[in-house]
Amino acid sequence: MPLGKIQSLIVAKLVEAGRLTTEQRDALVQHPADLSGDALDRLLQEEYRVTVFQIFVARARAAGLAPFNVARYRVTPQTFERIPLEFCQEHLVVPVGQVGDILLVAFANPFEVTLPVKIQEMTGMRVVRLLGREKEIRDKFVKDNSQKSVGFEDVVKEIGAEYGLGGETGEVSEDVSEESGPIIQLSNRIIEDAYYAGTSDIHIEPQEKELVVRYRIDGVCQEKLRLPAKVGPALVARFKIMCNLDIAERRLPQDGRIVFKQYTKKGVDIDLRVSTAPLNHGEGVVMRILDKQKSTLPMTALGFSEENLAKYREVIRQPYGMILHCGPTGSGKSMTLYSALNEINSPELVIRTAEDPIEYTLAGINQMQMHRQIGLTFASALRAFLRQDPDIILVGEIRDKETANIAVEAALTGHLLISTLHTNDAPSTVARLTDMGIEPFMISSSMLCVCAQRLMRRVCKQCRQQTEPTAREKELLEKALGWSGPIYKANPKGCPKCGGSGYKGRVGIHELMVTTEELIEGINKGMETAELKKIAMRAGMKTLHQDSLLKVKEGFTTIEEAIANVPPDL
Repeated sequence: MPLGKIQSLIVAKLVEAGRLTTEQRDALVQHPADLSGDALDRLLQEEYRVTVFQIFVARARAAGLAPFNVARYRVTPQTFERIPLEFCQEHLVVPVGQVGDILLVAFANPFEVTLPVKIQEMTGMRVVRLLGREKEIRDKFVKDNSQKSVGFEDVVKEIGAEYGLGGETGEVSEDVSEESGPIIQLSNRIIEDAYYAGTSDIHIEPQEKELVVRYRIDGVCQEKLRLPAKVGPALVARFKIMCNLDIAERRLPQDGRIVFKQYTKKGVDIDLRVSTAPLNHGEGVVMRILDKQKSTLPMTALGFSEENLAKYREVIRQPYGMILHCGPTGSGKSMTLYSALNEINSPELVIRTAEDPIEYTLAGINQMQMHRQIGLTFASALRAFLRQDPDIILVGEIRDKETANIAVEAALTGHLLISTLHTNDAPSTVARLTDMGIEPFMISSSMLCVCAQRLMRRVCKQCRQQTEPTAREKELLEKALGWSGPIYKANPKGCPKCGGSGYKGRVGIHELMVTTEELIEGINKGMETAELKKIAMRAGMKTLHQDSLLKVKEGFTTIEEAIANVPPDL
């Protein structure tokens, strides 16, 4: 059976390299068996003693690509800064280097012609293809995703033996110390386990007879541990010691930061933002995990629809004005802001940020940590920045009238100002600023756009199930999108990849209100939020509800998740 075109080229390259003779080539060409797929590789290895590496080099030359030994390439969190990990896993590619505006990418399939174009559009960089072995590329993802398991059985048993399983009061007994071995082990294990499980927040909650430890994973809280109540004060005191807080002060809330690298030998390089509070059964602690190894995501991986992404990219490249992001805590505002700054960051621009806390350190950007105790607030940082010749200013949050006034002033005097605000949707931001005492004409003349956002759980791609929408769901889809078709639902049993939940990861939904002449007129007239919303929708704004159902249509999430996050528009 004659060899296919690709197999013939591979054999020809092996002859050129002196690994096969012309007689052997002729024998292969006339071989009676079908040598498509992996059959040729097996035959070359078994009968002609050609090594795997020699075949790989010949295949690369046949495809006109340089071979790349992916096995020797070390994957780091920065590897997937430009191309998201999920995209790489799905298409079997690994970004292995960058030279100026050229991105070097190892491909398992050299004949996939549309993929380099997709990557070019996603990154804005020219793509140079290299050939990598499929097995080696798959191995990289397995190693990258393998999470070390952290058990609690031994330390909980030790604590039970040392402190007893009773404990009706929350008082610290003489034998319970924040410096005792089991407590130190337990505090470290909780943080390590939470990190490997992909947790965003750790909740330590004292109850009447027990101490409950809960993790927030993909936006949903789940219980992890129950411990004797006696352990509570010692564990809280241990966390306070780790972030240099006053362990004697149990009546007032305190805030701090744990640099966890100095307490672990497992190479977990994370910081934790810690907040303590006196509760009815003792002190509680909430810790937000800030992963220093995690880098910002590219704009294309944040969940923006194509239309919204094009509008947002245009807005962040304006020379001056104010861009506001609104949404509750944990809605992905910080990540969007960092990704936007990363995209526009260049040596020609001076970027200053005032943050509380600095969540991720960005190369080439000057970041300032707030210290309210010594008077370093957002307002005082903003005043200082205006004297330091910046082009772009990021303010962590507009909380009061003073910060709002200076932010508007900065936006009106030739600076691009980016900040966040706590409101439910984009149009209600105008009312919030007006409540702070900002004149409507100042808002309309400084504001470029408002982006409201939320995070929804992604339905697991491995085990999701396609289904037809119910009559009510069909009605919602038709009203919001003018479309109704098959949608996905979460598998109630789940799979190992999603831990049995049916959901894995999160996707952003956005409501982008870009300023138009009609909107400026409406703001100046002091129109109600509902009227401003209608004006913005006429100008093409998709509401959070519409964008959430768009994610349902595209198969990113389920309609139950969309409705649970954002109520339907009236």
